[in-house]
Order: sequence, then structure tokens, then C-alpha cells
Amino acid sequence: MTETILNTIYKCTKCGKEFGYADLRKKKFICDGCGYHFRISSTERISMVVDKGSFEEWESELETENYLEDDTYDETLRKAKEKTGLKEAVTIGKAKVLGSEIALGVCDSNFIMASMGHVVGEKITFLIERATTDNLPVFIFCCSGGARMQEGMISLMQMEKTSAALKKHSDAGLFYCSILTDPTTGGVTASFASLGDVIMAESGATIGFAGKRVIKQTIGEDLPEGFQTAEFLQEHGMIDGIVQRKRIRQMIQFLTLANKRRKGYTNFTNETKTRFLPFLADYIHGSFIPSKSAWEKVRDNRGQNRPATVDYIKEIFDVFVELKGDRLYREDGAIVGGIAMLDGQPVTVISDYRGKNIQEHLARNFGMPMPEGYRKALRLMKQAEKFNRPIISFVNTQGAYPGVGAEERGQGWAISQNLFELSSLKVPILVIITGEGGSGGALATAVGDEVWMLENATYSILSPEGYAAILWKDSSRAYEAAERMKMTSSDLRDIGVIDKIIPEFGGANKDSIDDISRYMKQEIIKFLKRMSKLELNEMLNSRYKRFRKF
Repeated sequence: MTETILNTIYKCTKCGKEFGYADLRKKKFICDGCGYHFRISSTERISMVVDKGSFEEWESELETENYLEDDTYDETLRKAKEKTGLKEAVTIGKAKVLGSEIALGVCDSNFIMASMGHVVGEKITFLIERATTDNLPVFIFCCSGGARMQEGMISLMQMEKTSAALKKHSDAGLFYCSILTDPTTGGVTASFASLGDVIMAESGATIGFAGKRVIKQTIGEDLPEGFQTAEFLQEHGMIDGIVQRKRIRQMIQFLTLANKRRKGYTNFTNETKTRFLPFLADYIHGSFIPSKSAWEKVRDNRGQNRPATVDYIKEIFDVFVELKGDRLYREDGAIVGGIAMLDGQPVTVISDYRGKNIQEHLARNFGMPMPEGYRKALRLMKQAEKFNRPIISFVNTQGAYPGVGAEERGQGWAISQNLFELSSLKVPILVIITGEGGSGGALATAVGDEVWMLENATYSILSPEGYAAILWKDSSRAYEAAERMKMTSSDLRDIGVIDKIIPEFGGANKDSIDDISRYMKQEIIKFLKRMSKLELNEMLNSRYKRFRKF
């Protein structure tokens, strides 16, 4: 470490607070006044992320040539090398993070803004190809000002070269995560930065394709607040989430373990020995608690006291990491999805979620998904297929959101694509209806090898109010409609729509959620053991026949 760096005073560009190098480094180069993330060198990044002494650099001797014989390029390169001590804008190699081995690439904006020329593209491609050969996951910390203008079309070709290498890596069933840092723009955004199985970003990072100045000059309008920030992209469904620097090592370790293809679905490392109250066996068979009418069950499912799907997720799984966005339009909070661990076995979890207070209800459309919600769910379920993770889908929705925007963005098409793909997805799918299962909006995440319902849940072609309004032109007859619709768990088990009823131990609420969750966890583990005994074709044929019989 040079004396110049040690004595440098760093000033936050957002709030103006000043730091010495040693102090700022302890804070992981984050301003404790306003949360601004300073840009950091590739050397600092590697030191911050990998296990000490584990980084093995690859292709360190590659140097850039002046293909176009640009008059100023050689001098630009010389100054960048002198400034950074690097030969190019990306450093690649193999490393361990909390013991997990990965292939790692780190871009450095201090070197000609990490613009992508031939050597940057070559090193990224080599990293991916070597990872494919060595069966390693790839993590790349991306940043870039775009294409290396001094290299002309050779620079542009790096976009396809890196993308093609990632396709081969993906086809080999291997995991890739891109972490977008400030700034990630231009050709890097439009190639390897946006192709991660999981895409994370640092808070406040500028991320986009065209520059803000170009966009503003083109459309002649002021841009919205926070435009092209990590937070903006998360809201618009383009990234899975924003990761804290202090949590990045844990995130890499989790994603490495969770996205490693395993044989079978029972890779448990700590099977839970579930204990129940003595009355459990009697209660499962019937008459411990007086039964409720169908309408009473509908009303209870809509109440605030009934546990939300996310409450069960918290109780059942060891850890859950939410992944956001459909990569096309927007993040839809009505569906929560991500990766979880069940006693060490990775699973993908999909869940409807309506929220717990009026602000959450409004933000999440009262649990009624938009097309982007269904696209997000399908994206995560296809990801589960790639990494051979079973899928657990918790359903609790009145139905798909009925609105102009939803229709404009293809609500029916989005639901149909889920039904189409889930019918032949090559991993086990378990569906658990915890509250309301309303119409095609529920079915879009309810195509499974087995479908279970909580004791007082309901599953129907539409709401009782809608049924009564359509058939009798009188929504006030909803009580009568609920009885006629045969929408309760016992009704639907009798006709084979569902396979199992989950007891609620007196009714699902804060007092019974522990018992319900323990029972569900035990049964989910049994389900995975059953599925592990089946050949793939046997599982898919059984799923097809399950719905073909109706």
C-alpha cells in the first residue's frame, strides 16, 4: 500500500463527508453519513470478497493491442496502467469464498472506465470457458462505461463472444451470478452483465444501456427521480435484489451451494425429528374441532389473523433468499419467490402474498398477481429446473389482477405460459393452498405432482360473490354460492382435485402456526423422498395423468 493512498482524503460525492483511507476501508468504502457506495478497485474488491490467500489469477499477462492504430490509444493505455497497476480493466481467476470454490471476475472502473475491448472480452470469455471445463460457478462484479471506442467493431464483437460463452456454461447446468456495481452501462449491460441466473446490484449503482444524457437529448424530457439506479431497476423487475457489501460473501456462499446440481431431492444434512402433541393422530382423522361452513372458511381466509404464506416460509425453511423481477417490466410484490434450504436440501419457493396491512395490501394488489408476477414465477421455476431444485408453491390469492394494465401486458398469455411449462417441468412440484385459491390466477402456480390444502382453505373457479353475480345476478347470495361450489378441502379431496389435507390444529392463527409448519415440513420431506424414487418419465407421466383425468 503506497503512502499516497494511505494519506488520501476521500470525500463523499453525495453528502460531502470526508474519510481517511483506513477508516473508509473498515467501513467497506461506504459512507456512514448517507450510505453512498464509493467505487473500489479490483484489488480491494478481491481482498474484500475471497478467502485470504485463495485467489489464483488467470491470464494475467494479456495486454491490449492498438488494432486501429489510434493516435492517442497507446498513451491512454499507458496512463491507465500507471494509475491502477493493472494491465487491463478486468481481473479473473479462481478463488474460495467461505470455503466454496468459484470462478471470479472483477472489473475496475479506474482503468478507462472498465470499457470493454478485446482483452476485457477475451478474459471474461476465458473465465467462463475455464469455469465450464472445471465445473465451477461464475461470479462477475460488473462495471463499465460501455464499449472501448478506440477498438471499433472489435470491441462490439466482445458482446456476442461473452454471451455465447455464457450460453455454453448455462447449457452445462452451471450457475452464473452477475453483481452490478457503479457504473454498469452500454455493451456490458447488454451482454454478460444481464445474463446471470441471478443478478444482484450494489445500492445506488448507475445501471443502464444508453446514457442519461443521450436519453434526455433524444426524448427532450426530464428523467424520473432515481432513473437508472439499482433501486429503479429492482422496482422495474430487471434485477433480483440489492446486496449489501457486508453480506456479499455470505450471499456468494449461499448461491454457490443452492445452485449446485444434485442427484435426487433428499440431500438433507440435518433431518428434523418432528414432535407433535399427543392428540395429533386423533385430530387428523376428523372430529376434534367443529367444522365450518364454506362461506365461513372464505371469510376466515380473507381475515388478518390467518397466517400469510411468508409466515409458513419463515417457519418451515432454514433460510430463504428472495429473488425479484420478471426481467421485462416490473417487480410484482403479489408473488414472492426465491431459493430456500430445507434441512440442507435446496428448493425453489413460490408464494402469493397479499400483505399484512393496508399499505402492503395496496403495494401488492391484495395478493392478485399481474402478468409480470406470473413471468417472475415462471423464470424462477425454470431456474429451478436448470439446477434440479424441487419447487414448493404456496397459493393464497383471490385470483389474477383484473385491470387495464394487466390486460395490456398479456394477463391471459402469462397464465397460459405457466400452465404450458409447468406441465412438463423436469423437477418435482408441490402445491400447498394455504388460504384462497381463486380461479386461473391460482392455477398458474398450482400445477403440481401433488396438491395439498390447509383444512380451512378454499379452491374455486372464482369467488362466491362472482359466481352468484354471474349465475343469479345477485352477489348477496355468496353464502349460498360457496356451499354449491364445492370449494372446501374435503370437497376437493373427494373428487381428486387435491391429494392431502393439512390439519390446522383448531384454526390457522398465530397460536397454531408452529404446529402447522412442523407438520407441513415433515410432509414436504416425505414428498421429496417419494419423488426421489421416481424416474423422470414416470414423474412427468404421473403429473400429466393427474390433470388428464378431469
